[in-house]
Amino acid sequence: MKVLFCGLGSIGQRHLRNLRAVRGDQVEILAWRRRGGGPVLNADMTVRPGADLESTYGLRSFTDLEAALAEKPAAAFITNPNSLHMATALAAARAGCHLFIEKPIADSLDGMDELAALVERQRLVVFVAYQFRFHPGLRWVKALLDAGRLGRLVSAHIVNGEHLPDWHPWEDYRVTHPARRELGGGCLRIQTHELDYALWLFGLPRRVYAVGGQLSRLEVNVEDSVSLLLDGEHDGRPLPVHIHLDYLQRPPQRVCEIVGDAGKVRYDYYAQKAEFWDLAARTREVLHFDKFDRNDMFLAELRHFLACIEGREQPLVDLAEGVRSLKIALAAAASLGSGRVEEIR
Repeated sequence: MKVLFCGLGSIGQRHLRNLRAVRGDQVEILAWRRRGGGPVLNADMTVRPGADLESTYGLRSFTDLEAALAEKPAAAFITNPNSLHMATALAAARAGCHLFIEKPIADSLDGMDELAALVERQRLVVFVAYQFRFHPGLRWVKALLDAGRLGRLVSAHIVNGEHLPDWHPWEDYRVTHPARRELGGGCLRIQTHELDYALWLFGLPRRVYAVGGQLSRLEVNVEDSVSLLLDGEHDGRPLPVHIHLDYLQRPPQRVCEIVGDAGKVRYDYYAQKAEFWDLAARTREVLHFDKFDRNDMFLAELRHFLACIEGREQPLVDLAEGVRSLKIALAAAASLGSGRVEEIR
């Protein structure tokens, strides 16, 4: 099997390491990179001094995308900045590649209809890489909701706050794509896992109101803190969902709390546990995931993508689902600019 990586920053290298771990030398790796000489990163996100990408990973590099696609790869991993996702995905789809697209699927809806038509016509697999759908804590929360153990849902509160300069200590955060509007950065287009798993848990909301913006002293030209109120629905009843995202918090915080009339559940990523309180029984159940390694999510989504290509599974986050989470982000960005409630269409 021949696979093309379009971008080999930290996330591209993570997927590449995992692909080598899962399939070994059965896979021939190609890489398209607009910039050469990037650092080789270890699994712990430290830089490997003196190493080069080609010899470390046993790959062939191309500076021209069409030349790389002429090698007829079976699949393409779209792991470059968000602003480049659509153009890259369209080129790869025209060449008949199955698509593993790093989240978010794009930074706008431009080109989405053309991509959908190509995917349908060529019967391509598209998977949008929202790995938190593979986290055991959130899967437990999803199972509780599906079993009706919380009763009628009343509210949900979701937070993701992480200090941007801590993300990639080896590089200047000010020039990275999360910090730059022109590269598709900003909380609403980078910290989209929370938007995706809210979509997964509760469905597509109808409207959103957003407040925030560039509020800190970080040297960025994007929103670094934003709070959303989503006007949602669950089982035919109204459900308000609050989501807060920021680039600021140290220590980081990543939690989800859902309240129902029969119980409450709280998921805490960094505390490595999820808790459910049964209102009537006055009991508490706890799921610990302290033995869980973060990379397990990435391995699970990679195996899932390969199984989809081989016809054994259907994409958990397909093109249409990736578009839905993007629509939430775009409506929230519109609300941030307009100061009004925006419909999610």
